[in-house]
Amino acid sequence: MKTEPSQTLRLTSFSHGGGCGCKIAPGVLAEILKNSTGFPIPPELMVGIETSDDAAVYLLNEEQALIATTDFFMPIVDDAFDFGRIAATNAISDVYAMGGTPIMALALVGMPINQIPLDIIGKIIEGGASICRDAGIPVAGGHSIDTVEPIYGLVVLGLVHPSKVKRNSSARVGDLLILGKPLGVGILSAALKKQKLDEAGYASMIENTTKLNKPGQALAHMDGVHAMTDVTGFGLLGHLLELCRGASVGAQIRWQDIPVLPQVQALAQAGCITGASARNFAAYGHEVELNGLDSIAQAILSDPQTSGGLLVACTAESAPEVLSLFHKNQFEHAAIIGEIIAGPSCVKIQ
Repeated sequence: MKTEPSQTLRLTSFSHGGGCGCKIAPGVLAEILKNSTGFPIPPELMVGIETSDDAAVYLLNEEQALIATTDFFMPIVDDAFDFGRIAATNAISDVYAMGGTPIMALALVGMPINQIPLDIIGKIIEGGASICRDAGIPVAGGHSIDTVEPIYGLVVLGLVHPSKVKRNSSARVGDLLILGKPLGVGILSAALKKQKLDEAGYASMIENTTKLNKPGQALAHMDGVHAMTDVTGFGLLGHLLELCRGASVGAQIRWQDIPVLPQVQALAQAGCITGASARNFAAYGHEVELNGLDSIAQAILSDPQTSGGLLVACTAESAPEVLSLFHKNQFEHAAIIGEIIAGPSCVKIQ
């Protein structure tokens, strides 16, 4: 079983949820926000909250738009350095999902100071900074507070040409759907918390969650790429449905073509499923046609992904170039998983 390589303190024992599984369930979030009063929207705000996109985008001038996003959560793993790396990778991903280039980050830190040693907190921050270095950006500041549960994440700013912004609401009927990373992070994290995850499973989870979605920068320059998002806390189905709702289209995906991390199916069958998966499906299951798929497949498709892959809607003609870009950047599991279809905003699974 997976044992902590650098510390005996289990960070996951401090939190009631981990990674993007901490997200408020989509149905609850909709209820919270339904009566919120919006402020006047300036014309420079190119992307706001209207389609639940990955980040806000603000027009600076004819050549530049500013991307702004934030993401933070409680520990998904016990290793402090790995926790920081995962959280930072996840936060930066939203800039890549908009087709942008990150330029700097601010750290968000909340820790139970009297319960977690300061050197462990330092390792979390160091892990996050290491990923920022990989992304070529500085951690230029931040904010810290004393909290009941450990929390770490980033505010990330990026730049993109205004004409190259990739939204989650621009998919077109006939587009193919390409997923950049395999699913199953939530299930692996549940197994880790139950001490049922072996070294190989842990290694695959860390590799997946600390791989920066840098292909998003190049995808921004492909005219055949119409829409893009990243798959995080609402699972593949939840984020695909956001893409469908934004464009008033439907989607059809093929279960057998969806990449899944090693051991995930067996661990799901052994009961290592997060509560967030069930909450996710309860919120949007009425918009999904499972067509006989079993509960294990349902759990994987609604499994909350932390630092998940890019989900790209592109023309059939551009699909080989998109796949080649992913594969050249060591996203070897990237695959075509379905297509955009006409009709109501729902997902049909074959």
